[in-house]
Amino acid sequence: MTDSVPAATLGDRIALDLKERIFASDLAPGDRLDEQELAARYAVSRTPVREALRQLAAAGMVDRRGRQGAVVAGLTVKGLVDMWEVLADLEGLSARLAARRIGAAQAAALGEIHARLEATVAARDIKAFEAANAEFHDLIYVASQNQHLIDSVRQLRRRVAIYERHITMQPGRFRDTVPEHAAVLAAIEAHDGEAADAAMRAHLSMLGDSFSDFLAHLPAVMMGQKVPA
Repeated sequence: MTDSVPAATLGDRIALDLKERIFASDLAPGDRLDEQELAARYAVSRTPVREALRQLAAAGMVDRRGRQGAVVAGLTVKGLVDMWEVLADLEGLSARLAARRIGAAQAAALGEIHARLEATVAARDIKAFEAANAEFHDLIYVASQNQHLIDSVRQLRRRVAIYERHITMQPGRFRDTVPEHAAVLAAIEAHDGEAADAAMRAHLSMLGDSFSDFLAHLPAVMMGQKVPA
C-alpha cells in the first residue's frame, strides 16, 4: 500500500483486510493491534491505520483501551446470545425457503455433504468436519434463493465462527450434529418448510446446560473481559 492514496481509502482497505483476518481467526479476541506494527505491515503511515482501527471500533470489532492500545474485541455473553438468536432466525428462514425452492441437484449435493459429515465424525477428523459443516449450511443459504438473506447470514456466521468452534469441541457436540443435520435434511427433502425451520432452530439452540458448559470453556478475553497487561 502507499500513502499516495487518500488516507480514508487506505484506511478502508486496511479495515477490510483486518476484518478478513479476524473472521479467519488469524486475529483472535484479545490480540493486540499495534499501530506501528500495522503501519509496517501495510507499508503506510499511522494515519490510515488509525482510520482503520476507528472503523473497526465503531463496528464493535476492536476495543481501544487508551495507553494499552487497540485489541480485537471479544463479545459479552449478552452480545453473543443476541447474535446467536438472530443467527438462529436467519438460518431457520434459510432452511424454510430452501425446503420450498431447492432443486434436485442441490438436494442431492446436500445429501452428499451430509454423508461426508457422517464420515468425518466417524473418523474424528475435526478439520474435515468443520469444512463439511460449513458447506452444509452454506448450500442451504444458496438454496433459499434470497440474496439479501444469503449475504446477511453469511456475514453473521463469520462473526461468530470463532465461538462456534468452541461449541463444536464440547463433549458430545461433535457427534450430535449428525442427527440434527439429518433432521434438517429430511425436512428439506420433503419440502416441508415449517419442519426445516424448526429443525434448524433446534440445531442452533443455545439453551440449557450445553450453553453453560460452552461459556465455561471460553477464554476470558473472548467474552469481552479485560485483557491482561
